[in-house]
Amino acid sequence: MDERRTLAWHETLEMHELVAFQANGLIKLKKMIREVRDPQLRQLYSVSIQAVEQNLKELLPFFPQAPMPRDDEEEERADNPFYSGDLLGFAKTSVRSYAIAITETATPQLRTVLVKQLNAAIKLHAQVYQYMYQHGYYPSYNLSELLKNDVRNANKAISMK
Repeated sequence: MDERRTLAWHETLEMHELVAFQANGLIKLKKMIREVRDPQLRQLYSVSIQAVEQNLKELLPFFPQAPMPRDDEEEERADNPFYSGDLLGFAKTSVRSYAIAITETATPQLRTVLVKQLNAAIKLHAQVYQYMYQHGYYPSYNLSELLKNDVRNANKAISMK
C-alpha cells in the first residue's frame, strides 16, 4: 500500500460519524457523572470518560488529512447543537435498533408494530436532521464545516471538567 497524504472520502465520513457521536456522548457522560452516587457505577462512568477522551485524542490528528481544507476559526455556541446532535444520535440508533429487531422477529403482529415504530423513528431522524441543517449545526453538504464542527465538539468534550 502506498502512503497517502489525505484520507479517502468514505473513511473521512466514517471518522466524522465516530467523532460526532463520541463527542456528544462524552459531553453527556461528563454531565451525568455528577449525578451518579453509586461508587461502582461512578467508576464505570469514569472509565468510560477516559476511554472516549482517548478515542477522540487518537482520532483528532487525522482531521488535517481530510480531503477538504479546514477553517480553524473558533466560534462559541449555545447547547442547542449538543442537544440536537444527541437527539439525532438517539434517532439514528433507534432506526438501526428497530431494523435489527425486525430481522429477528418471527411474530407477524410484533413485526407490524416494529415496522410502524421504525417508520416513526425514521421520521424523527429526518425532522431532527432538518432542524440541525437549518440552524447550521449539521452542515452535511459542506465537508470542511462538518469536520470543523467535529474538531470543535471533540475538543470541547475533552476540555470539559
